[in-house]
Amino acid sequence: MKIKILIVEDQFIEANNIRLMLKEAGYTVLPLAASVPQALEILRNESADLVLLDIILEGEQSGIDLAKILKSRGLPFVYLSANSDKDTLDKVKATEPYGFLVKPLRKKDLLIMLEVALYLHKQRKDMGESLPASIPPPDNDVLPIIGESQGIKEVLNNIRIVAPSEVSVLILGENGTGKELVAEAIHRMSGRKDKPLVTVNCAVLPADLIESELFGHEKGAFTGAYTKRIGKFEQAEGGTLFLDEIGELPPNLQAKFLRVLQSREIEPLGGRNKKVNVRVIAATNRNLEEEVAAGKFRMDLYYRLNVFCVRIPPLRQRKEDIPLLARHFLLQYCRQERRQINGFAETVLHSMMSHHWPGNIRELENFVARSVLITTGATIITSDLPVSTSNDRLQNVQSQVKSMAQQEKDHIISVLESCHWKLHGKGGAAELLQMNSSTLRSRMKKLGIDKKLPTASDQ
Repeated sequence: MKIKILIVEDQFIEANNIRLMLKEAGYTVLPLAASVPQALEILRNESADLVLLDIILEGEQSGIDLAKILKSRGLPFVYLSANSDKDTLDKVKATEPYGFLVKPLRKKDLLIMLEVALYLHKQRKDMGESLPASIPPPDNDVLPIIGESQGIKEVLNNIRIVAPSEVSVLILGENGTGKELVAEAIHRMSGRKDKPLVTVNCAVLPADLIESELFGHEKGAFTGAYTKRIGKFEQAEGGTLFLDEIGELPPNLQAKFLRVLQSREIEPLGGRNKKVNVRVIAATNRNLEEEVAAGKFRMDLYYRLNVFCVRIPPLRQRKEDIPLLARHFLLQYCRQERRQINGFAETVLHSMMSHHWPGNIRELENFVARSVLITTGATIITSDLPVSTSNDRLQNVQSQVKSMAQQEKDHIISVLESCHWKLHGKGGAAELLQMNSSTLRSRMKKLGIDKKLPTASDQ
C-alpha cells in the first residue's frame, strides 16, 4: 500500500511542486491544505502516514499549532520552513518534529528526509523493541565506539539509521566526546566507505586560508599561489567530507558553503565551477541555535546541515560506561608501554565515578595513560582526580550560561555601534543580525541593552 503524505503549505506553487515530486517518487498525496482547519478537515476524511508542514499558514493558526495536534495523535511531521527567529525556533523544537527542510527544496533531500522520518517513526512506535547495543561492524573491523549506556545505544542506533543514506549529518557534543569517531563510523558503514574520508578542522585554519583549503585555487589566483591546489572538497570526491568545529566557520564562508550544499558545485579561487559528489558530515561543540540567535551562524546553513542530528552525551551523563572505557584505555596503554597492570583499585574506580569529567573521554584517556606511566605495581592505586561536588557543577553551569549571555550582549552592542545604533531598515542592526526588529528589541531588553535608540524619524 502506498504511503500517504499530507502537504500543509499556503503557497500553492511551492505546495504543487512538492506534490509533483512526491507523486513521481510513488507516494500518494492527499489534497493540498493551506491552513490548519483545511488540514484537520482532510485528516477527518483521510488517513495520512506523514505530514509536511509549513510554519506560516493562512488564518490565525500556525503550523506549530497544527504540529501540537499531530503530536497528540501520534502522526509524524516534518517542517518545510526554517525562516524564523530564535523564539519561533524554540517553539518548533518543543513540538519534536521528525525533521526540517529548507525551501526551495531539492527532490533528493525531500525523499531522503521522508525515508528517515518514516523510519524513525516506526522505531518510536516499536517501544517494546530495545535499541541495539552495537552496530554490525563493516568488513569484520570493530568500530572504536565503546559503551553500554542508553545514551551511547541511541548514538549507535542513529549511526545505523543514517549511515546508508546520503543526507548531511550534524554531530553535536562537547569537546572530547568522540565526534570524529562517530563521523568515521558513519562513513565506514556507508556506500562511500571505499572512497576517502577527508577531515577539516575549521577551528585551526587561518581565516584567510579556509576558502583555499576547502575549494582549492589555481596557480596565480592570488599573491603566493605559486602552484595549483586541490581543495578538500575535490580530495573527498566520491567520499565524505568531515567538517569539525563547523561553528568556527566565518560568516562570509558560511554563505559560500551554503551554496555548495545547494548546488553541489565548488568554485576554486581563480578557476571555474566544478561539480562535486561529496557527502558532508559536520560537527561542533557550540550551541548553534544560540549562535543563530546571536547572528553568528546562518539559520539556512544550520538547517541544511541539520538534516539528521546525532547528539553525543557527555561522559558525566553516561557514567556506567566509565569502567568499560577505562579498561579499554588501560589495555591500550599497557600494550604501548609494555606494562603489566591488571586493573584499578576500588578507591580509584570510586574517584573516576565521582569525577565530573569536563574534558570527557579525552580527559579519561589522558588520566589512564598518566596512571600507567606512574604505577609501579600490578594495580593502579592512586588517583589525582578532584572529586566534583554538585555545588561545583552548578556553579560551573551558571558561569557558562552567564558567559554565553554576556557574549551575545557584547556582539549585539558591537553591531549596533557599527551602524550607529540604527535598529531597522537597510544597513540596520536587525538586517546585519538576520533577525526582525521586534526580536532584536526583545533580545536587547532581556540582555539589558538600554542605550537610547534613534527614533523612527532618525532612521
